[in-house]
Amino acid sequence: MKSIAALQAVVTATPFDGEPSNAELDAIELEMPAIMADVALLDAQIMTIDRTPTELDHQRIRRARRRVLAARRDLANQAAATVSAGAS
Repeated sequence: MKSIAALQAVVTATPFDGEPSNAELDAIELEMPAIMADVALLDAQIMTIDRTPTELDHQRIRRARRRVLAARRDLANQAAATVSAGAS
């Protein structure tokens, strides 16, 4: 039986240390408001899965959706500003 451990260096051209790079961490940090808004929306929706939503639940979900849209808008505007600044 031939071990594949000896072939691992051939298969994986770049070494992977299991940790995100600084650029990946910066990208995650930039997207964190949108990620947290998505989590808040999911939390609001999960709370109403097993029961009939009340008016307060509907308000909570609408508010969370507005936060998601605002966070995504801000992220898109920031990305567009970065691209236009880089083009100048």
